[in-house]
Amino acid sequence: MTALSDTDRRVLIGEAALDVAAERGARALTHRAVDVRLGLPVGSTSFYFRTRKELLRAAVTRLALRARADFEEAEEEQEAPSDVEDAALRIASLLDHMVGPRRRDTMARYALVVEVADEPELRAALARAAFSVPLAADLLTTLGASEPRAGADLVAFTEGLVFDRVAGNGALDAPEPGSAESVGRFADAVAIFLRGAVEPSPR
Repeated sequence: MTALSDTDRRVLIGEAALDVAAERGARALTHRAVDVRLGLPVGSTSFYFRTRKELLRAAVTRLALRARADFEEAEEEQEAPSDVEDAALRIASLLDHMVGPRRRDTMARYALVVEVADEPELRAALARAAFSVPLAADLLTTLGASEPRAGADLVAFTEGLVFDRVAGNGALDAPEPGSAESVGRFADAVAIFLRGAVEPSPR
C-alpha cells in the first residue's frame, strides 16, 4: 500500500472492513482483522481509523457510496416504467443484483446494523444504503398510487424479500442469482405488491 494515497488506503480499509463483516460477522470486525485481511503490519488500520467506531463509520460510508452509485446508474440508464409489470421487473433486477454481485454488501449491511443500533447517524446511513423511500414513492406516484406511505411500505417489502432470499426460508431453495428464475421470483412478488398499491380493492 506504500504507493497509494491516503484516500486510496482509506478506501481499501473500508472495503476490507466490509469483507470481514460480511464473511465473519460484525463482532469479528477489528483493526487487527482488517490488517490481516490486507496483509498489513499490525497497527496499520488503527493509524487511519483510531477507534472501532471510526472503522465502522468507514465501512458504512463505503456501503453508502456504492449504493448511491447504483441508484444514480439506474436512474441515468432507464426511463420511467410503462406499467406495473415493467416496474416489477426493474425492481426485481435490482434485488437480484443485491443477492448476486452485491451479496457481499448485503451481508455486511445485515451484520453491521446491530453494531450501529445506538449510533443514529450511522444507523440512518446504513438504512439508506440499499433502498430509497423517496425513489420508491416517486415510482409509485408514477404508477398511479395515492397512498402517502406506499413508498415506505414498498421499501419494507423489498427489504423482506432480500433478507428472505439470503437468510430466511427463501435461502433454502433459492435459484441461482442472475438466472431468469431468480429475477422472475422477485418480479412476481413485487408485481403483487405494486398492483395492490396502485389498484386498491374497493371498500
